[in-house]
Amino acid sequence: MQLVVGRVGRPHGIRGEVSVQVRTDDPGRRFTAGSVLATEPAARGPLTVVSTRWHSGRLLVTFAGSASRSQAESLTGTLLVVDSAEVGTPEDPEEYNDYDLIGLQVLTTAGDLVGTVRDVLHHGQDLLVIQSMTGSGDDALIPFVTAIVPEVDIRAGRLVIDPPPGLLGPDATP
Repeated sequence: MQLVVGRVGRPHGIRGEVSVQVRTDDPGRRFTAGSVLATEPAARGPLTVVSTRWHSGRLLVTFAGSASRSQAESLTGTLLVVDSAEVGTPEDPEEYNDYDLIGLQVLTTAGDLVGTVRDVLHHGQDLLVIQSMTGSGDDALIPFVTAIVPEVDIRAGRLVIDPPPGLLGPDATP
């Protein structure tokens, strides 16, 4: 499985440098000089990192073969990807890779099927996006905290939630 670790943004300056929207928690490892990143679309890569630097809160990267602004512009919008096998398993048993959670069935502590994990968002607080089994088309956002998600079983393909009243909707009962 390919995981997105960054997205090439606009060029910076005239010497081929581009801004990169970082989508990894370890940019120092993913974007070190000499790193080779696969791309989506594949025809634009692979790209080899020549240098990186932080400027005004943005990561600026120079890739091999991109020495001018026009060459850098041709990379705009390119997704930078790595194989999930390169990511490895977190050392902390309470930590999970997003891609391990996506697709898990979500059950309440009472055993009722709620839906499936569709996505994981990281906006100040980790949130699980749960696609409802009711067919209503509405997703539920569940804070990914132990008090609400007491059990995650990757091997069994499920996670258990103990939602407070109203979390799954005004009519839902936990």
